[in-house]
Amino acid sequence: MKYTALHDVHVKMGAKMTEFAGFHMPLWYKGIEEEHMAVRRRVGVFDVSHMGDIIVEGKDSTEFLSYILPSDFSNVPVMKAVYTAFINHRGILIDDTIVTKLGEDKYLVVPNAATADLIYHWMFSLSGGYSVNLKNLSSQLSSLAIQGPNAKDVMQRLVTADLNKLAFFQATLTDMNDLSISFSDFNDSLYLSRTGYTGEDGFEIIVPNEYIETIWKRILDEGKDFGIEPCGLGARDTLRMEKGFLLSGQDFHPQHEPRTPLEGGISWIINWDHEFLGKETLLRMKEEKKYDLFRGVILKDRGIPRHGYEIYKDGEKIGYLTSGTMSPVLKTGIGLGYVKRQYIKVDTEIYVKIRKRMVKGEIRKPRLVK
Repeated sequence: MKYTALHDVHVKMGAKMTEFAGFHMPLWYKGIEEEHMAVRRRVGVFDVSHMGDIIVEGKDSTEFLSYILPSDFSNVPVMKAVYTAFINHRGILIDDTIVTKLGEDKYLVVPNAATADLIYHWMFSLSGGYSVNLKNLSSQLSSLAIQGPNAKDVMQRLVTADLNKLAFFQATLTDMNDLSISFSDFNDSLYLSRTGYTGEDGFEIIVPNEYIETIWKRILDEGKDFGIEPCGLGARDTLRMEKGFLLSGQDFHPQHEPRTPLEGGISWIINWDHEFLGKETLLRMKEEKKYDLFRGVILKDRGIPRHGYEIYKDGEKIGYLTSGTMSPVLKTGIGLGYVKRQYIKVDTEIYVKIRKRMVKGEIRKPRLVK
């Protein structure tokens, strides 16, 4: 079992702990629904230090990343964060990620917790012939996500950067009031990006482990005026489902759920006018248009959909769910999964098989809560 630098703090705060991706992590503090609604209405803070942190630098770093990822980084400005995904030679999703361009020849790659080591070794295996240096700093760095309508007000009390000037999916290296940080890869600063996994406005910060407990406490103290709540993985999961965000290892997996970016509904990450790993397969799929698509489902009758539940139309199985929950906002069951192309139209009436019952529902785009 692995532990984040805040593990003992979570335990002392009374968090309900659980195992996730090999880490002992908070599932909830006061409760999943209460924490979920705090993020939707006010602000919440998550320990996401289980996520990976890999530095890619060197004169070929842009060319290298543009080949092993379907996104083209040649025109990406410095301090821009890019959502993209690792795919293999067959176009199959390995992991989704956010890549930030820290400098002209330097990038920060943040893979998911369960795949951090896998992605590091995958990148290393493809780096032959490129002048790049890879550093896996995952065990040395900690990360927090501050999410919700009041997130900017909380963070502005803590950092010197003008957050009004920080656009969505931009990052900055900033000082933190009355706290000196020593870390050369971030120019002795705190890494701050306007990103998140909840569908709300928010920020993610990354610092060396030794500073994270102080920053966690300061965020909670400054956030009291804005109704902040510490949040666990339970709310993080329900929040991302309402917004239709993929969960690596569940909504896709290179062995158990092999899907491409086209099937996963993230084809927009692909820049088709450059060469990249798996391009030939994806081009063929794009032309044939025979693949299933990632879609959302809203139940019209009582029931809670779960992973693996089947979707039916006129007695025919047309797909299945990879994620499901009771939506705290919509107050009904929601799900995400894969549906045959001919049934993807919004408002298509379907049934989800929940145990032995057929529960009525409708097809939606993955973003179920606007």
